[in-house]
Amino acid sequence: MWCAERGRVRSCSRQTAATAGRLPARRVLLLLLLLVLLPAVKVYVKLNHNSPRILCLTNRLRNLELIDPIFQWTGPGGGLSSENSSVKISPSGTLILRHFNQSGVYTCSIVYKLTAMQLVEHLRIKYLIYAYSDPKNYYEFTAQYHTAPCNSSENAYFEKALLQILSNLVAELSCEVTLIKSECHHVKMQRGGLQNENYFTFSVTSLDGENHRLCQQRDCDAFYRLNKAKHIIERFFKEQVEITRKSSEPLPKIYYIDGTLQMVWVDRCSPGYGMNAEMHPECPGCCVVCSPGSYNPSDGNRCLQCDRSLIYGATKC
Repeated sequence: MWCAERGRVRSCSRQTAATAGRLPARRVLLLLLLLVLLPAVKVYVKLNHNSPRILCLTNRLRNLELIDPIFQWTGPGGGLSSENSSVKISPSGTLILRHFNQSGVYTCSIVYKLTAMQLVEHLRIKYLIYAYSDPKNYYEFTAQYHTAPCNSSENAYFEKALLQILSNLVAELSCEVTLIKSECHHVKMQRGGLQNENYFTFSVTSLDGENHRLCQQRDCDAFYRLNKAKHIIERFFKEQVEITRKSSEPLPKIYYIDGTLQMVWVDRCSPGYGMNAEMHPECPGCCVVCSPGSYNPSDGNRCLQCDRSLIYGATKC
């Protein structure tokens, strides 16, 4: 197996006309059956990027002279040709797929001779080429606030102000704060009465790097910026507690409840893509296009089974 950026082709299958002519019919049939049953070589290509050089040769043939070789590639949509702007095939049969977005089975056939006197030989290599993308990583925070009565307009005003403050704190890092949900509840306190609490859930994501201000390479890294944003937000809530403790004034109507800030790291794939380390051990952290028989309708991180799905990248069953 072969991951586009990490390895080489290690398996293929071959049948020669000369050998077939000397073998009994039952053995020829068995060889053909094995050719069909052999697993395809897996290749992973980043979505909308160029593929690596995909060879129409085995390691053995790369070191031999081939007489009158003829190469032919087919893909999910039929025959491939360099006349198509998204395909480049070299004279030696090497394939490069430009701006790749069509996953599926790609087959290379080569007809050649090793010597002028030898019969023509045939080689067929089958590739299963998957598009993949990096997962969308973000931090998800939850925090609780003692709040005004749940139907009070003060809560909506405070919610808007809080999000604006958080957004401003991480704007320099090209990160974005988005409210996921806000829920107000009546909470019965231990050995006490009822009080109103608002549960805020919000995400912190990294914006597209192409629109960043000029920055050093390390500062532009999405994980680095997200991690820095996380520390800034944690410090913000810690400072709120310190300010409240040092203040001699009565507690305000709306204030952060100490110790309620929680955070989780979230991986999400785009619709039609999912992570599956068992099926794709060569690319375990990748969001790989959903194969036929599966789909991903939302921004979850797994492809769900669906026998009615017949295409790659299905978003509905």
